[in-house]
Amino acid sequence: RDVSLEVEPGQSLAVVGPSGSGKTTLLNCCSGLDDIDGGRVSLDGVDLHALSDAERTSNRASSMGFIFQAYNLIPVFSAVENVELPLLLAGTDSKESRRRATETLERVNLGHRLKHRPAELSGGEQQRVTVARALAGRPRVVWADEPTGALDSETADNVMDLLRDLNAEGLTLIVVTHDEGVGTSANRT
Repeated sequence: RDVSLEVEPGQSLAVVGPSGSGKTTLLNCCSGLDDIDGGRVSLDGVDLHALSDAERTSNRASSMGFIFQAYNLIPVFSAVENVELPLLLAGTDSKESRRRATETLERVNLGHRLKHRPAELSGGEQQRVTVARALAGRPRVVWADEPTGALDSETADNVMDLLRDLNAEGLTLIVVTHDEGVGTSANRT
């Protein structure tokens, strides 16, 4: 109640708290995934919750990326197909979608695993596919919900290093986590 939060472009913000404290709910409300009962969420001056469902979906597709702890990869799709699907759904032509998906997977060091399905990838590789999927649409902001929660500490460090590098290049990053170590990697907690 009575929360006000402003995140500047290019900033990284970590929302840290124990399980059940409302971190994911906050992320879902701020990104427009969930409806809100009151207040306002504005992205670049646009009130997300004043938009229709279709407009909000379009806004998410064009300006946001999502990284979920559960990966949410489609099991029958290869890594490159999982990354290109949101691009296709957003109206990018198939050739450009494949090019961007491949390029983004190469950027997260998975160029050699393009044709592998999720079951053929390690947990860290699946999370990097999820990161690539979030980045391929060239979003203005990436929302990350416990992005390292299911990973061993070395793999988690690698994923966070990648996210820090992307943030250093200007990507706005909002991470929710229970891990105070992940939280300290942000510009702001």
